[in-house]
Amino acid sequence: MADPSSYRPKPGQIPDSPGVYKFRDEHRRVIYVGKAKNLRQRLANYFQDLAALHPRTRTMVTTAASVEWTVVSTEVEALQLEYSWIKEFDPRFNVKYRDDKSYPYLAVTLNEEFPRVQVMRGAKKKGVRYFGPYGHAWAIRETVDLMLRVFPVRTCSAGVFKNAARTGRPCLLGYIGKCSAPCVGRVTPEEHRELADDFCDFMAGRTGTYIRRLEKDMMAAAEEMEYERAARLRDDVEALKRAMEKSAVVLADATDADLIAVAEDELEAAVQIFHVRGGRVRGQRGWVTDKVENVDTSGLVEHALQQLYGEETGDSVPKEVLVPALPEDPDAVSQWLAGRRGSQVSLRIPQRGDKKDLMATVQRNAQQALGLHKTKRASDLTTRSRALEEIAEALGLDTAPLRIECFDISHLQGDDVVASMVVFEDGLARKSEYRRFQIKGFEGQDDVRSMHEVIGRRFKRYLQEKERTGEWEETPAPTGPVPAPQSGATDPGAASGTTAPDPDAEPREDDGRPKRFAYPPQLVVVDGGQPQVAAAKRALDELGIDDIAVCGLAKRLEEVWLPDDDDPVVLPRSSEGLYLLQRVRDEAHRFAITYQRAKRAKRIRSGPLDAVAGLGETRKQALIKHFGSVKRLKQATIDEICEVPGIGRRTAESVAVALASAAPAAPAVNTATGESIEEDDGGTTT
Repeated sequence: MADPSSYRPKPGQIPDSPGVYKFRDEHRRVIYVGKAKNLRQRLANYFQDLAALHPRTRTMVTTAASVEWTVVSTEVEALQLEYSWIKEFDPRFNVKYRDDKSYPYLAVTLNEEFPRVQVMRGAKKKGVRYFGPYGHAWAIRETVDLMLRVFPVRTCSAGVFKNAARTGRPCLLGYIGKCSAPCVGRVTPEEHRELADDFCDFMAGRTGTYIRRLEKDMMAAAEEMEYERAARLRDDVEALKRAMEKSAVVLADATDADLIAVAEDELEAAVQIFHVRGGRVRGQRGWVTDKVENVDTSGLVEHALQQLYGEETGDSVPKEVLVPALPEDPDAVSQWLAGRRGSQVSLRIPQRGDKKDLMATVQRNAQQALGLHKTKRASDLTTRSRALEEIAEALGLDTAPLRIECFDISHLQGDDVVASMVVFEDGLARKSEYRRFQIKGFEGQDDVRSMHEVIGRRFKRYLQEKERTGEWEETPAPTGPVPAPQSGATDPGAASGTTAPDPDAEPREDDGRPKRFAYPPQLVVVDGGQPQVAAAKRALDELGIDDIAVCGLAKRLEEVWLPDDDDPVVLPRSSEGLYLLQRVRDEAHRFAITYQRAKRAKRIRSGPLDAVAGLGETRKQALIKHFGSVKRLKQATIDEICEVPGIGRRTAESVAVALASAAPAAPAVNTATGESIEEDDGGTTT
């Protein structure tokens, strides 16, 4: 635990202008980011008597080892920089809203020649127009099914579209009138894009004008006695009205607004957002967060606004945002939102009328979401803390292991031997720091030797990072061989594949980004029993690392093994600590076997051309397309190979050598007759 006075800036050193500050821990990792109108006044609040600080703030300042700041011109710039740093550094003491699911959107791919309507999740893509989010994917599909009658836009995948264009036959939707079949040329690209634009206009809320236009066309067709066309238009109007009925009108005057409500207690907070477009609720979403920093409702609202609109531009930011409490600096937040939208945005608390009533509904949803979350996760923070304390007590650790790393070896009968490293912080998986390894130190199956190699490589990289950042301390060399970090050394087996920095090079300013293998765990868990634990401990001893605990979890009886102990530690089956260790071990096993299967599949699919250095997938396909098969390519001369566009003489020679040295493939067999099938210039013969 650090003393905040040890890194407190000198009096007068902190400016009194707006800015953004960040606290770092002893490993130079950013643990908290904040902004202030007056940096001097704000930072002074952190360096007062610890007893006067909020418990969460006290934990943060005693975990930190340094503080630094950046001066900006305005509060809006401070808001933008704070959001960028929180997104970049992922500080552990900042409020981070977590979503319990990936919300589906109705998306129209306007960036394609023939736009497609589909359900999309995840990060938004450029050139795609989104509507939602929706609570369920089936709600999107029901709406689209009703609207395709009026707007027969393409909904098929690229593969189905290309196949229909090749065969000249549309899919079923094209035959029943729910697709305009641009794949076979029934409509031009311009006509299809016009349909897509009309679809987007209707979804954006401009419904009344379009329905009135259809009704006018229906009456005109009836007067001209085109009764079949009039009936079809009547059915189109009814379909659109049914689609509109799925989202009832909640606000008059076709209002575009987002309503945000917050429900909170001492430990957690839930946020609910209703997206109202054209006076109708077009989408709903919710987040939950642990209150890891001392923050009130206005602070929670500000963080929610940053997460909600930080990546949005244009119409995705509505004209009006209604909140339960204004942020600390509402003018700066309003200016930031206006900059994202490109026009004025109203940020306010609803006081009366329909908007206040709707806000009460959103608030009830937030309260229900918080209650449901607590029911589902049953004091999750307390459970995780108890699990870590039980592990510390069982293993004899001085403190709870806030960072746990687990290693597992995977192979198939000695082939494609790989290893995984998974990371859990505060009892939760931190997938961005997972790593994968290929075992290259030897051939064959030896889990103990593999574990020794992986642990050694992982912590050798840690020592290199420690030396680079200046944390290296000159200490007497430990007994036994200690491989010192080498200048410019690389780790060929690590999935990252990066080169370690040269310690003799000119030092660079640390930017706070998480480095690979930069942070040491308090506990290393290996999947296995006494031999694997001994191998991991031996690897750490060879590197001179003696402040990291090691244990193993054996699958058969779920026993916990410690180095140099002849008997295992047996945790109760109902122990939260054992449950956490099992989750960590199972995650490492899943990650390892996924990588091993991917490598095996890639090896099985590989061919003789894969051995040619510098020959990419595009040129491989060009060779196969030019000659028709690998067999014909093998029979070609170097001059004939050079005729393929993009293939030079040196590459042609490499291809010829690789094919000449490749073992002949076993002949294919006709399973019906048992005869071998051989390929010749004309195709196949039996």
